[in-house]
Amino acid sequence: MAFVDELTVSIKAGNGGHGVVRWLHEKGKEFMGPAGGNGGNGGDVFVKGVSDLGVLAHYRHKKLFKAERGEDGQSKSKYGQNGKDLIIEIPVGSMVTNNDTGKVYDIAEIGEPVLILKGGRGGLGNEHFKGSMNIRPMEHTDGKVGEEAMFTIELLLAASLGLIGLPNAGKSSLLNAVTNAEAKVGDYQFTTLEPNLGAFLDFIIADIPGLIEGAGQGKGLGHKFLRHVMRTKILAHCVSVENEDMGAAYDTIRHEIKSFDILHKGLVHGQIESKDEIVIMTKVDSVLPEVLETKRKALKKHLKRGAKILEVSVYDDVSLAAFKKELLTILQNTAK
Repeated sequence: MAFVDELTVSIKAGNGGHGVVRWLHEKGKEFMGPAGGNGGNGGDVFVKGVSDLGVLAHYRHKKLFKAERGEDGQSKSKYGQNGKDLIIEIPVGSMVTNNDTGKVYDIAEIGEPVLILKGGRGGLGNEHFKGSMNIRPMEHTDGKVGEEAMFTIELLLAASLGLIGLPNAGKSSLLNAVTNAEAKVGDYQFTTLEPNLGAFLDFIIADIPGLIEGAGQGKGLGHKFLRHVMRTKILAHCVSVENEDMGAAYDTIRHEIKSFDILHKGLVHGQIESKDEIVIMTKVDSVLPEVLETKRKALKKHLKRGAKILEVSVYDDVSLAAFKKELLTILQNTAK
């Protein structure tokens, strides 16, 4: 089943049931008055965070969610039953936006339903209108219409570390090497078409699909996934030493992050550009030591003073072991 991290759907709360006109008659007795019951309230709509990050895939062909309508009132002053509430399960970490009002619901906890639409109130039966001056009321009211709107549901992965970088930066290979992930790897752009997650001890690492120049304005695949780093605690910027100009490769991604922040100013989780960052030089086995040193010096000129640079080759056990040790220290210090 394909990974789905964004949906736009129509959601409707239940309409209220109608009030009714009824009369109480009992055998052998004279007319005893109005007895039309009120309609039941329409069901409300809630969203609830769950741990299953793939749950949106179950809704990919569903365009309308609808809570139950309230029942109409009944004879003998009986109220109609309330419509059942609708609870839509979505991945924890999702943002739910009411496209009609602009209101955003941040679903950051598992299991607590959040009300997004109110059902319509039930109408009044004729018993409600009886009085000393109105002993035979014919009045009744219809149930109110439940709220409805178009909603966009967007999953934002909550990872300890988010791997970012240009296509072919070696992110998927690195994720596979340090976690139990089985991310697809290939020697062409956009191998990663969806975020991949892996567990490194108690920490979650997310491989964010490769970005390209112009991603901040929506080009390529990157803009679709840039939001996934919004909740990520640390950005791990992967730069392959195979790039002729390491600094330019690094600056391209930083520019796209800044552009994304400008376009999405005011989002719940703040700006991506200000997040803590480490830089990982990947594929260091592919160049000679003296070339590696030259590339390292060139890259440092583009980084903030004191920025942490790690180096790794996934094909060198010694290099990989040292990298894991250093990465674990960084993650543990961040978690304190």
